[in-house]
Amino acid sequence: MNLKSRFFLLVSGLIIAASLATWAVFQRITEDIIERWGANIAEIQVRYDSSRLLQNIERELGLARQMTDSEIIQRWARYPDDPLLERAAIEEMERFRQNFAGRNYFLALRDSGAYYYNNADNEFADRQLRYNLNPDTPTDAWFYQLIAEGREFHLNVNPDESLGVTKLWVDVLLRANDRIVGVAGTGIDLDQVLQKIVDLEQPGINTLFVDANGAIQLYRDRRLIDYASFVKPEGQKKTVDLLLDRPADRAWLGNTLRSLKQLDSPDHGVHTGFVQVDGRRHLAGITYLPSIGWYEITLLDLDVVLPMGNFAPLLLVFALTLLLSLAAFHVALRRQVIDPVVALESAMERLRTGQPLPRNLPERPDEMGRLVTHFERMADSIHRHTRELEDTVSERTEALHRLARKDALTELFNRRGMNELLDEEMHRLQRENRTFGLIWLDIDNFKGVNDRLGHATGDRVLQRVAACLNASIRPYDHAARWGGDEFLVILAPCDSECLQGIGERIRQSLEASPEAPAITVSIGGALAQSDDTLEAILLRADDALYQAKENGRNQFYVAQQEALVRVGG
Repeated sequence: MNLKSRFFLLVSGLIIAASLATWAVFQRITEDIIERWGANIAEIQVRYDSSRLLQNIERELGLARQMTDSEIIQRWARYPDDPLLERAAIEEMERFRQNFAGRNYFLALRDSGAYYYNNADNEFADRQLRYNLNPDTPTDAWFYQLIAEGREFHLNVNPDESLGVTKLWVDVLLRANDRIVGVAGTGIDLDQVLQKIVDLEQPGINTLFVDANGAIQLYRDRRLIDYASFVKPEGQKKTVDLLLDRPADRAWLGNTLRSLKQLDSPDHGVHTGFVQVDGRRHLAGITYLPSIGWYEITLLDLDVVLPMGNFAPLLLVFALTLLLSLAAFHVALRRQVIDPVVALESAMERLRTGQPLPRNLPERPDEMGRLVTHFERMADSIHRHTRELEDTVSERTEALHRLARKDALTELFNRRGMNELLDEEMHRLQRENRTFGLIWLDIDNFKGVNDRLGHATGDRVLQRVAACLNASIRPYDHAARWGGDEFLVILAPCDSECLQGIGERIRQSLEASPEAPAITVSIGGALAQSDDTLEAILLRADDALYQAKENGRNQFYVAQQEALVRVGG
């Protein structure tokens, strides 16, 4: 064998050895990139899907809580046999029905088992009482178990056989006088939730939501959803374990779910790991959603989402480089592959941590350059969608905050909002010794207005009182609808002369109003003292209001420390 043949064999051996080594290095690098990239995609997908679900659920949950806090519904819940209160409560629930996304509501009473329901088609108008729950009926067990456990709210995917519907139910406890008297809420159409959030037909991506016990609540395969899991024994539930092939994966998933729930942090983060599903390796991204008590799990088939074949052109570049020059192998490999991959990995890390992308990413006309271009476009798309999601979440949060503190009819503060203002003024009183005044007023004979002229006229009367309060108080004072036909006004800063003047101005303004029907108000006033508690101030104002009513109404009384002073009327 001549030298040329030996050299050829040597070079061929070196090329083969280098090719094999290069292939091994290339495969490891690409797998590492795919795993890192997959982890980032899993985290983005998990947060994106979670945000879309929470936007829908938290809005419905907030409205359901407002419905259970309604004074009209709570009054009826205390006296369920009063037909007038029942009619008023049904009208109140019908108003809430128009605001729920699914245009439906339900309310079940504990003592009687009466179950009220109406849907988006208003199918059950004037016959909202659909049936009565029975503690001995298995399909009604959810109601009695929910009351027994005392959960403030609960999400439950359940078919209602009596109504013939399957929905994601938002259940909220109804309390009256510190006693659980029922459950109320709304239902979100299950197919709509699955189509918009879960079953998006993204190749290689499966999204599911499970409850605290791992029971599947939302999944593209409806046969695996664990309907009515709330009342099932643990051994009979369809849990996420059904999707996993190996016991080790099930153990890892269970430990991950428990550790996520135990984290003492508002952001529970996203945990990732590899599991085997239907014989294929998947990357699982998991997070806990404390506001609803569920977990979100995303399963990525990386062979579909990020196939190894996308990197095949790079291997061709490596082989051509080896054939051209073994001496330049290291330089070419580093220049053509390693440096761009490191830059891309660095850019991916910056994308993951929310930092701006570097400006020195390689711009080349080859496959790596196109990969970088695709990455930059994907990064721009992720940033844009993230900003849109953040803006949407911020808007929804602000809207819910306003909705929670404002009375929808009068646009004044509601009781919750006024309680926050009262707490602020009490802290200011204790810190700065700056006194403030309270005016508590009640519309005289308001029930008669509702009975004679109807609730629509009553609503207009409440709006007129709200308008008069806004016109009579100072710009930095605050008025609230305290409940029913009662209103509360904070005057800060305030002294005795200011309290008397504004209170009498409110009374006279309503008495002199030319609008029909004619109305008057009884008003009680109180001035906060430095050693007062909030309960004491409210009690004095309430006593003053009571005294005004006892003495013929259309009166304004101011409470002193030891006496009540009549002003006007």
